[in-house]
Amino acid sequence: MFYNILAPLAPDWIVFNVFRYITFRSLAALITALVFSILVGPRFIAWLRRVKCGQSIHEDVKAHAEKAGTPTMGGLLIALALSFSLLLWGDLGSRHIWQAFLVFVGFGLVGFLDDYTKIRRHSNKGISARTKLSGQALAALVGIGLLYASPEYSSRLTIPFLKDINPDIGLLYLPFGVFVMTASSNAVNLTDGLDGLAIGPAIVALIVFSIFIYVTGNARFSAYLLVPYIPGVGEVAVFCAALIGAGLGFLWFNAYPAQVFMGDVGSLSIGGTLGYLALLCKQELVLAVVGGLFVIETLSVILQVGYFRWTGGKRIFRMAPLHHHFELKGVPESKIIIRFWITSILLGLMALSVLKLR
Repeated sequence: MFYNILAPLAPDWIVFNVFRYITFRSLAALITALVFSILVGPRFIAWLRRVKCGQSIHEDVKAHAEKAGTPTMGGLLIALALSFSLLLWGDLGSRHIWQAFLVFVGFGLVGFLDDYTKIRRHSNKGISARTKLSGQALAALVGIGLLYASPEYSSRLTIPFLKDINPDIGLLYLPFGVFVMTASSNAVNLTDGLDGLAIGPAIVALIVFSIFIYVTGNARFSAYLLVPYIPGVGEVAVFCAALIGAGLGFLWFNAYPAQVFMGDVGSLSIGGTLGYLALLCKQELVLAVVGGLFVIETLSVILQVGYFRWTGGKRIFRMAPLHHHFELKGVPESKIIIRFWITSILLGLMALSVLKLR
């Protein structure tokens, strides 16, 4: 809103020229979302308690018994902070911002339905896996469809570290995009099992992709760093910054011991958005690096289930996802969280190296 109202006044009032800069508005969006979350958070959490949005705890993890009843659906706080910040600092005429927000909301609606069903049933069982996956696929299809229909967007894959190999997969890019967003959404959801475990690495990934997106939308930087240039995409850096601020604000209350959980409404929306951002800035395969922690958590589940069925009841891990395996081995929850965060930071730095090692 500030950009649309004040930036046009810059030729006559030079002080308003600052609103033209994506970097300035990104920083302002981050701070706004963070402060909004911290100020609104206590009342929002109290409201969740009043409407009895308590979390049902997995019975196999006895250490989590004391967490029973902790308010869930905290992802709604993230959505509120993101919306408020974008309204103030985003370019409301940018279709790229609206498309990213649409993906966030689409996946969030699926998560909200799942959370609401769990709360109503007073159990860990939400909507069916088929319904959940169908909703995610629909949200992803809308997102990738809008991208694919854009004349400046390409169906070529960007291969990390290889500047001259960019295979064009044509219409196959549509199911590929659906897979990327759906897989990313579910991966973040699986990781969301300890206080602050999912939101920390998600913030790291958002920081990395905000840099990629800013470079992709800047003709000079993209040419120098040999990444695809897509006009107008740089504005999505403001969206990323607002989501980072909202995530940090949520972490204020979600840090161990958590006062609120994000629920599926938060994990599915953030995960799906990360997949969309990777597609938007043409760093589809880099997502597997920057989101490596989410990949490891997902693989631990796949391996556990596959090995269990293949051997007729044997297990690789004491429990999957992987963070529960360490819990059952006696590693303190806070230590698991910090070590996973450190791992995600290292993976994020590795992903950023792609910008130079080409």
